[in-house]
This record gives sequence, structure tokens and C-alpha cells, in this order.
Amino acid sequence: MLQPQDIEAIRALIARAKRWDAFFGVLGIIALMIGVLTFSALFLDMAVRGIPRLDLDFFTNFPSRRAASAGILSAWVGTTLVMVVTACAAVPLGIAAGVYLEEYAPKNWLTDIIEINITNLAGVPSIVYGLLALGLFVYQFGLGQSILSAGLTLALLILPVVIVATRESIRAIPVSVREGSYACGATTWQTVSDHILPYSSAGILTGVIIGMARAIGETAPIITIGALTFIAFLPTAPFAGDPPAGLFDWALAPFTVMPIQMFNWTSRPEAAFLANAAAAGFVLVLMTLAMNGAAIWLRYRLRKNIKW
Repeated sequence: MLQPQDIEAIRALIARAKRWDAFFGVLGIIALMIGVLTFSALFLDMAVRGIPRLDLDFFTNFPSRRAASAGILSAWVGTTLVMVVTACAAVPLGIAAGVYLEEYAPKNWLTDIIEINITNLAGVPSIVYGLLALGLFVYQFGLGQSILSAGLTLALLILPVVIVATRESIRAIPVSVREGSYACGATTWQTVSDHILPYSSAGILTGVIIGMARAIGETAPIITIGALTFIAFLPTAPFAGDPPAGLFDWALAPFTVMPIQMFNWTSRPEAAFLANAAAAGFVLVLMTLAMNGAAIWLRYRLRKNIKW
């Protein structure tokens, strides 16, 4: 039976643990507020500088040497097309690789090496992917300094993130789901397509959101493969022109993206170009939020239709 002094010692130990919990809770809130307030201050400063510059002409004009008439038409169109190529290349390939490694691949030394390399590739600096793409896509495959090269480069950049997120989401599915499916006579593919992927879709889309948000703001690999800093034309639309362009001719066209356009403007001494860069940055943030919002909405719809 516990003695009174033992009870007091236990109470003191619990009180000390609660004080440490409160301390780390306050420390976590302070760290969170530092990050949030820093981002908020930078974003508000960018919004104050850039919003007065936003008008229809800013979105429909090409870059110019005159700040008042310069726009981001070629930049936002190029960013959108590069993101389309990136998503089409990285998302299906990354999800398929994650499903294979988690559900089909045998557990041996080879898969262990692959898993370690995938995890390490997620932390490789983006400039390394740019150098790889320069030698592989631009010179070896002959794709040139095109939208397709840029999209494939960014797809390589975010592929490890998508694979890791897919595997972690699949691992979170209870083993009973697989066992119940196999007990009913389902094959591995039926189990994956009808149960594993629907139940893990929310986590997979979270990884896709993180990867795409990283890709849309990358500059180093895009500059490495030769993206233009000044471009006053758009890729040819499918079946347009004389003779008519092909369905995917736009993918081999020269391009620029929003981060490069911002870098070009911030390198100029005139204050008006700095306002243009702030406006372009504000638009880039809105594009990222819109892309993330669409993915979150899709995740919500998929999760709503799941029946456990």
C-alpha cells in the first residue's frame, strides 16, 4: 500500500510533467506564430506593392522594357502549361511506383536499395535535377529548351515526394481491409483498385499538393535547361496557324515561367519593375492556392464517397 510520502512524490512528478507539457506547448505556439507572422508580413507587403498594378492589361500584355506596359501573359501561360506536363508525368508514375513498391514488390535487398534512394532523392538540390535534365532531355533526347523538357524536369523533381506520400498513405490502411478483400476471393489488383487506392486517396493527394506547390516556384532547374528570360509570344495553339499546328506542338515551344519573370524584373533598377515583380509574386501565390484548393476539393469529394 502506498505511503503518504509516496503519494506526494507521485503528485509532484505529475505536476512537474504538466509544467513541461505547458512549456513545450507555449514554445510550439511561439514557433508557429513566428512562421505565420513572418509569412503574413511578407505576403502583405507584396500585396500592398503589387495589387495596384493588377489589371486586365497586366494579364494580357507581354513583357516590355517599359514597366507601365509590361505584363505576364507569356509567363502565366508558360507556368500553366509546364504544370500540366509536370502533373501528367509525375502523378501517374509516382502513384504507380508507390503502389508497386508497397503491394507488389518482393521484400529483398534490391527493393531496400530502391527505397533508400527514393528517400534520398527527395532531398537532392533542385539544380542537380536541372543538370540531369540538360544532359538527358535537352541534348540526349533532343527535346530542346521546351515546355516538355521543363515539365519532365519538374516531374523528376517531385517524383520522390509523390512516391513517398503514396507509400505512407497505403501503409496507413488497416491490414483488415486487405485481409477481408482477399478472403472474398479478390485479386491483388482488385484489392488495390477497389479498396487501397480509394481509402488512401486523401493522403496521396496531399503529397501531390506538396509536390506541385514546390514545382510551381522552382527556378534553378528551369534556368539550367535554358528557359527564356524575355519572351513576347505564346506557344502555337493546336490546329492553329498556316499550316495548322499539331495537337502537341505547343509542348516543344520556347517558354518562360513566373519565377523567371519575377527574377528578371527584380534585377532591374527601376522601382516600377519592383512593383511588377510584387504583382507577379502575388499572382503566383494565388495560382498556388487555386491549385491546392482544387486538389483539396477533389480530396474531399473522394473521401466523401468512401464507404468503410
